[in-house]
Amino acid sequence: MTGQIVVGLYPYEAVHPDDLGFSKGEKMTILEEHGEWWRAKSLTSDKHGFIPSNYVARVDTMETEQWFFKDISRKDAERQLLAPTNKPGAFLIRESETSKGSYSLSIRDTDAQATESVKHYKIRKLDHGGFYISPKISFPDIGTMIKHYRHKADGLCRKLDRPCVKPQAQKPWDKDAWEISKDSITMVKKLGAGQFGEVWMAYYNNTTKVAVKTLKPGTMTVDAFLEEANIMKTLQHERLVRLYAVVTKTQPIYIITEFMANGSLLDFLKSDACGKLQLPKLIDFAAQIAEGMAYIERKKYIHRDLRAANVLVSESLLCKIADFGLARVISDDEYTAKEGTKFPIKWTAPEAINYNSFTIKSDMWSFGVLLYEIITLGKMPYPGMTKAEVMSSVQRGYRMPCPDNCPAELYNVMMSCWNSAPDDRPTFDYMQSVLDDYCTSTEQQYQQQP
Repeated sequence: MTGQIVVGLYPYEAVHPDDLGFSKGEKMTILEEHGEWWRAKSLTSDKHGFIPSNYVARVDTMETEQWFFKDISRKDAERQLLAPTNKPGAFLIRESETSKGSYSLSIRDTDAQATESVKHYKIRKLDHGGFYISPKISFPDIGTMIKHYRHKADGLCRKLDRPCVKPQAQKPWDKDAWEISKDSITMVKKLGAGQFGEVWMAYYNNTTKVAVKTLKPGTMTVDAFLEEANIMKTLQHERLVRLYAVVTKTQPIYIITEFMANGSLLDFLKSDACGKLQLPKLIDFAAQIAEGMAYIERKKYIHRDLRAANVLVSESLLCKIADFGLARVISDDEYTAKEGTKFPIKWTAPEAINYNSFTIKSDMWSFGVLLYEIITLGKMPYPGMTKAEVMSSVQRGYRMPCPDNCPAELYNVMMSCWNSAPDDRPTFDYMQSVLDDYCTSTEQQYQQQP
């Protein structure tokens, strides 16, 4: 991108002296790239400074169009289009996953039974320039193609209506803001309280909406926490809640993360909004979590406390895993000794309970219990059993029976997570592909139902 000209997609007000503020539509030259912050020079003044890279796009490209989604997979296109903010006819153009340099059109559709789905069309290129979906009509560019299909369906499942709603661009976190001062955080609304502290919606520097987890004094030592937090901040994936900053100089310790509008998956599963969702969407939640855990697996890291309460849900119903690695540094005797009420016995693999052997395979056991939570819309696992009963029963080979309304195929997936031999449990990479495939086939079954 260095040397290229970009245009502002949104206005940006400079926050720091070395930032470059700009208005929507303003053009700039890129001088240097630094991750999420680029150094740029305005073409309308002599000013230069840092700009958020996700606020700009290359001029005279489709990146400036509202309907173009640059780095998005087919699966994520479906998730975005089926979000509550969109209606049938919502569409987007994305880069093809399978053929480099090609594009696909994705449209939200509905059938006579009001079953929602997403249809995908390959956009093909002509040798002498131009594009087509159906060979009977071609277009000089994709913009002209969209104008045509907005006017009439002409072979597509329906006419194009409005572009898919884009998630609001989040200003990247400040360049060097890791250990921040408590004064920079304004607490706005308490969202909940757990055994180790509270969670708040807050603002950083009165501009950036964040979530703040406050840890009760004595929950963990600052040194142990910082050691883990330094690893956690390097783990960045769209299925993991982003860790922005910490406050450790004064008690209580604050953990500053991205804000997720729908709160925990556990609370969301129990809500009226979730009751309206069909099985394919629930399986999709599980597939998203498996995707995040597959990333953690590749990074040779462990979560240690995977359950619906530690997964958060965004406004557009995307799931992100939170609190990964925190369980390791909690210095609460009852939590680490696993005898009190605090330790999540019902989610913990037998080898982790017996020998303190936490691995990615013990996370897979927990994932099986999380699947149970999803399919039962947030019910407590091992209903009616005490923790002591769960521990002794599981050791003897007991496994939870298939929940009501749970397809046998999905129950088999659950059971594979609860294999008594850790090495015989699947990988998260494999689990993601199984759930993605199962989600697609289940969606097709729902669409064929009378």
